[in-house]
Amino acid sequence: MGGGMMCQRCTQPNLQLPGGVELDGSRLFRNRMYSQHGVLPPARRHSHSAEGRNRHDVLRAYIIDNKRFTKTDRKEINAAIIEINNYTIAHQNENISTINKLDWLLVNVSYIGYGSIESQKKKSSRFNATPIDARPPTYELIETYFTAQLRLLRTMDIHIIGPGTGAMYQTFLSDGSVVINLGGLIPLRPEDQNITHTAYMEQYMTSGAPYLKALYYPINERPKGIKREEVVKLIRQAAKLIMNGFSIPVNPKDNLAPDGQLFIEMCERDKKFCELVTTRARDTDFGCYNFWVEEFIHERGPWREQVSTDGIRKTHCPYNLTLMRELRDKYGIRHYETSVSQSTKISG
Repeated sequence: MGGGMMCQRCTQPNLQLPGGVELDGSRLFRNRMYSQHGVLPPARRHSHSAEGRNRHDVLRAYIIDNKRFTKTDRKEINAAIIEINNYTIAHQNENISTINKLDWLLVNVSYIGYGSIESQKKKSSRFNATPIDARPPTYELIETYFTAQLRLLRTMDIHIIGPGTGAMYQTFLSDGSVVINLGGLIPLRPEDQNITHTAYMEQYMTSGAPYLKALYYPINERPKGIKREEVVKLIRQAAKLIMNGFSIPVNPKDNLAPDGQLFIEMCERDKKFCELVTTRARDTDFGCYNFWVEEFIHERGPWREQVSTDGIRKTHCPYNLTLMRELRDKYGIRHYETSVSQSTKISG
């Protein structure tokens, strides 16, 4: 994990966090961090998400504040929270048999910012070191903001995020949790005709954690802004997935959005492109491997086709543009949105 040259964008052909699946690295890292901060690691669910749950349980969903949410987005999100919570309040005291027959599962939704989660006010303690800890036999464990965040993450059933820092916390969720990525919008730029598009960004974190299930805000609808009814739909879908018992481990490709799945197929079918963007070979232009999938799929920056004075059409970073455009149609990704309030298609 990291940023820029520190490899946040060290893209793999399978668009996974390296070692997260084949070495079970995401779960091992999660459990290690819990243990080192004196918090009991989440219970292991071996085969499906419904293990240890009852259908009448109230699931806990948390929407994480994101700087990419506009004032209007937050208004719509708040309306969704009210709708979901009012339904839960109206039915949570009914008997179990009645709850089990409801149209929707019960969910309590909260809106938080990780920066507002305060550590507990208590003195530090001394804990025995783990057998593999290289430090002295005992070490001082100090309560931190991250410790408080881990305690909260351990209780989450549904983690609702936008791109960026908040997405990096999903690794610490319990087995059988659902991550809902609401996406963001890439900033408008004159060289891109002031056109925006959906960006989920850290998809590799979810595909690299096979004990989680991912849902995404519809890729072609996100440029119109976040809508209450879509957020409600996603939360209820997440709750249903959990209680119906989605299988663990989850197929990593199923945890990617349409553009992430497109990237994997592109890598399989255009080997030169795949080598260019994943091997980080010496003398390769930095912009050809330090990128987000969304930038490539929507032909931004070094992926934009340029026409020279002699009429030759080419891109700064070479790839099979015709194939990519065919795959964009295959995966139903609209290119482009002309504004956040329109959905006119510009031919690609």
